[in-house]
Amino acid sequence: MKQVYLDNAATTPMLPEVITVVTEAMHTVYGNPSSIHQIGRTSKSLVETARKNIAKHFNVTASEIVFTAGGSEADNLILRNAVINLGVKTIITSKVEHHAVLHTIENLAKEFPIKVFWVQVDETGSIDFEHLETLLKQTNEKKLVSLMYVNNEIGNILNVKKVTDLCSEYKALFHSDAVQAVGHFKFDIQKTPIDFFVASAHKFHGPKGVGFAYIKKGVGIYPILHGGEQERGARAGTENVHSILGMEKALQIAYSNLEKESVEIQTLKSYFIQQLKNNFEGIKFNGTSQSEQDSSYIILNVQFPKEYAMLLFNLDLKGIAVSGGSACQSGSNKGSHVLNTILSEKDAKNTSVRFSFSKLNTIEELDFVINNLKTLIQ
Repeated sequence: MKQVYLDNAATTPMLPEVITVVTEAMHTVYGNPSSIHQIGRTSKSLVETARKNIAKHFNVTASEIVFTAGGSEADNLILRNAVINLGVKTIITSKVEHHAVLHTIENLAKEFPIKVFWVQVDETGSIDFEHLETLLKQTNEKKLVSLMYVNNEIGNILNVKKVTDLCSEYKALFHSDAVQAVGHFKFDIQKTPIDFFVASAHKFHGPKGVGFAYIKKGVGIYPILHGGEQERGARAGTENVHSILGMEKALQIAYSNLEKESVEIQTLKSYFIQQLKNNFEGIKFNGTSQSEQDSSYIILNVQFPKEYAMLLFNLDLKGIAVSGGSACQSGSNKGSHVLNTILSEKDAKNTSVRFSFSKLNTIEELDFVINNLKTLIQ
């Protein structure tokens, strides 16, 4: 059966070059980086070289990169430290953040006497910056703003410079879940001074189970996992050496070809949008996902004009992999918290599908999806 994978915002296939790096490392780089003998020192050297190379992509220092098991752990590490060790009393966030942020903040609010303020978003899910400034003005207590760089469900790109300017003016720390941005957009931390951001390798054709946290130099971070002094004391546990090397390779490939590949993927997305418009009446595009300027070129969130309860299941039977909201919520019957926040009650009941693209997709695959949708949408 033909298979078409359009769920790249959930995870991406590993590139052959990355698989080669990972498998070669599994064969030859087996030392524990904490061991003092030569075999251990070889592993340590490779991990530290990877750290330096990853840091260069964002114009930060190697000491500011902490390797983790992925974006969710990195979000937890940063947010918990902000409250427990950095004295943050107020967190400002939005209701369209990833659950790695929302659930962590909810649990922190149960454990500690912190205030949580919700910045308003408009009907497209974009941040209301006037309201953000109002919230920042409300308190002189130590505060942190947590807003994601690219929304994983609707693809909205945050105006990071506006946020960093406001945070600088009102002396707030800024944390961004950049899982959907790293590997897809270039950004320079010296120009847009985010205090903390997180990444996950499997979002840019790297291995699953590995990511990193960027933590600005001078910010004291204590571990949430205890048992060793790895990662300069920020995270206990033997480093996942082969996956870290795979992540380094995936990021290097992503950024070496980014200009060309982003145009190619945007071309695929634009073609798909036009085919949807040509073939289906009454469809809408959630968030800013139709926009080339305001949305990730990876993500398109499509709202069909009524409920098709079995649409995702039937697409799967045809060999087409897509998502209805975030894949992190798979198995949930609550629907997308993002769409429930920004859509009217009527529109939220309609079936919405997230299609997400990569450089591995083709026009022929998109035509295959459109032709199958024609048989299912009536």
